Amino acid sequence: MTPSSLLLGLLYRSALGLLLFALPALAQFNGPPTVTVDLNRPTTLTTDRSILFPATHDQLLQPGDVLTIHVFGQADYIPVVRVSNDGNIQLPLIDEVSVGGLSLSQAEVLIGKRLEDAGIYVNPQVTIQETEGPNSVVTVIGETHGSIPVSGSRRLFDVLSAAGGLPATASHVITIHRRGVTEPIAVDLGSDPSRSDLANIPLFPGDTVVVARIGVVYLLGDFHTVGSIPLTPYAPLTLTQAAALSGGVNFGGKLSDLHLIRTVGDHRTVVSLDVDKIFRGKAPDPILQPNDILYLPSSALKVAIQQGGIGALLGAASLVFTAILIF
Repeated sequence: MTPSSLLLGLLYRSALGLLLFALPALAQFNGPPTVTVDLNRPTTLTTDRSILFPATHDQLLQPGDVLTIHVFGQADYIPVVRVSNDGNIQLPLIDEVSVGGLSLSQAEVLIGKRLEDAGIYVNPQVTIQETEGPNSVVTVIGETHGSIPVSGSRRLFDVLSAAGGLPATASHVITIHRRGVTEPIAVDLGSDPSRSDLANIPLFPGDTVVVARIGVVYLLGDFHTVGSIPLTPYAPLTLTQAAALSGGVNFGGKLSDLHLIRTVGDHRTVVSLDVDKIFRGKAPDPILQPNDILYLPSSALKVAIQQGGIGALLGAASLVFTAILIF
């Protein structure tokens, strides 16, 4: 801080103190209401490596899948069929087979048994190839979205990149819903490139990737840098920390009257805070919630000082002394 700015600050505090002495004292509420929100709640990450990196994955068949049936050594039997809405397929020689909800390997065993029971082949080795349908893509929804074709498996980073990448509002905790897995798979992409392989898990056809929105706090008015600050689910963000991330407050800011604007549902609350007391540890440092708005108005007196210099301040101080003598 330069000597001139220090002198301006001391003179401003002296004049402000005289003004407050001449005016009635007003009560100050120093804390915002406590609100429970759904955004940025801590997520239980999946740590079971057998789920994150399965050795094998046998996807389940569902209506709409298009299947090509192969019998080893039998080039003349290669039917292409679609799974109907009731989970059945129509195959030459053995008619209708119910495969809905079965895995590929289970369907292969069932079709082989039906062919053998019908006396068509002896110990047939059946393989099924899925060529089209809902199970041929990974679906990405949320802050980024798309249907990404996947054959066999594809890594999470590749799928997110193909979907357009992660915007600034996206959480780095990614949730994957997979058929056959009871609980959603939660993966933290993290911020350490050396550990990125731990998050770059394989995805399989039929998976749904959910990219959640992360909450942000908005700063307006006489902060050094206005804009938004993203929150994280791991550590709370206080007003002091948000001000520091913005580069601090400008000299013209009215420190005694910062507005914390919070909306819960359709109800908006506005709380007046004394930033100077909070910075000096003499008032609670409120924890911010997603979508909070911090508005720091400008002080007319400080703006006049900035524009007019010390002469304007001395003139304002003389007016204060005159007002005190008159009243």
